[in-house]
Amino acid sequence: MDLNSDLGEGFGAWRMGDDEAMLDIVTSANIACGFHAGDPGVMRRVCALAVERGVTIGAHVGYRDLAGFGRRALDITPEDLADDVLYQIGALGAFARAAGGRVRYVKPHGALYNTAAVDPDQAAAVVEALRRYEPGLALLCPPGSEMRRQAEKAGITSYAEAFADRAYTPEGRLVSRREPGAVLHEAEAVAERAVGMAATGTVSAVDGQVLTLNPNSLCVHGDTPGAVELARRIRDGLTAAGIRPAPFVPAG
Repeated sequence: MDLNSDLGEGFGAWRMGDDEAMLDIVTSANIACGFHAGDPGVMRRVCALAVERGVTIGAHVGYRDLAGFGRRALDITPEDLADDVLYQIGALGAFARAAGGRVRYVKPHGALYNTAAVDPDQAAAVVEALRRYEPGLALLCPPGSEMRRQAEKAGITSYAEAFADRAYTPEGRLVSRREPGAVLHEAEAVAERAVGMAATGTVSAVDGQVLTLNPNSLCVHGDTPGAVELARRIRDGLTAAGIRPAPFVPAG
């Protein structure tokens, strides 16, 4: 089971999370590409650390929204969105290559992730950017989402992701961060939830309904308070349950 985290989300003098500590725990790193967070120096450093530790590099692409951390939906044409996503993949790809690695997958961030999960045009634009850059890139996205459907139509490999530290609605979507309880913080409970997702492919929604997710990868957000401890508890829990942490796409 893959364990991923959103990393490289600092910008200039502002630091977000502990990238170095997280890279000792996770098997895949979704690295911000400069549109919602990150800058050239951050991308270079995190790519170098990921390559050094054998962690698979993914492009964490988002709307052009630094002020809103990519969590505000934008009214953008599919053509412009495809260009923006391609630009971001290419930027990170340069730093990955300079570090001796390469980008192996793409995961949208924040509002783009949520919108492309249900909007066919935006989902198709994200997939088209992958196809233009390198058809062999994988897409990490929600199970049963429009992104997965558009990826299948385009012949792009997609993998299902579940969130260890987020609550789910009965419809299988993430509870809005504006709602109380949307982000889970208690380390033992989050680890138990993650192991359950990996072992059974299911998770309980906020109303108690059991959702089938069958994830290939589990995410713990790098900017969640106590993220390092959460990730460490999850990895230890997976190992104790006989589930080997391993990237869904090899780093090389």
